[in-house]
Amino acid sequence: MAILVLTVVVKLFFFPLANKSYKSMSRMKALQPQMTELRERFSEDKQKMQQELMALYKREKVNPVAGCLPMIVQIPVFFALYKVLFVSIEMRQAPFFGWIVDLSVADPTNIFNLFGLLPFEGPSFLALGAWPLIMGASMFLQQKLNPAPADPMQAKIFMMMPIIFTVMLANFPAGLVIYWAWNNTLSMAQQYVIMRRMGVAIGGGKTT
Repeated sequence: MAILVLTVVVKLFFFPLANKSYKSMSRMKALQPQMTELRERFSEDKQKMQQELMALYKREKVNPVAGCLPMIVQIPVFFALYKVLFVSIEMRQAPFFGWIVDLSVADPTNIFNLFGLLPFEGPSFLALGAWPLIMGASMFLQQKLNPAPADPMQAKIFMMMPIIFTVMLANFPAGLVIYWAWNNTLSMAQQYVIMRRMGVAIGGGKTT
């Protein structure tokens, strides 16, 4: 329970910055049809396309990199929590709900044996617990609220990030994964409210 409260405290601390960032991202989402039109019109002239996109951002007062700020400023918090989970005696064997009985160790479940329903255990390096999968799903859903990257290659890499983070964090302390999943959920709620207030449709563009 303490990990959920800590996440809420961190979100409240960074609320002004995140609020500004999500407003900028919502405006970017609303501009998605115009951005797509510019990319199609100047598909043969990349330099002209970039100039037109920058002019659009300037005209609409949108910062295309604003969405990265909340994640960047929270990286020190993430690593601080990682250190606490490994070093703090209080966090050792600290239970959570359900199957998590120790926040300082990895989620003990594994999708490859249907979370314990099948009578075998796969290799530890293949373990993908329930909470890492929940975290990956929350990251994927959060991406759906964000504007798509301009570059097709960047868009493909962007879509791979939830899978990469799910596998990468599978063996991290469960408390860290729960923090990340809960943080994503709170971010989605905040961003969704901002988008609705600004009249931005979830699928892009403006609501009618």
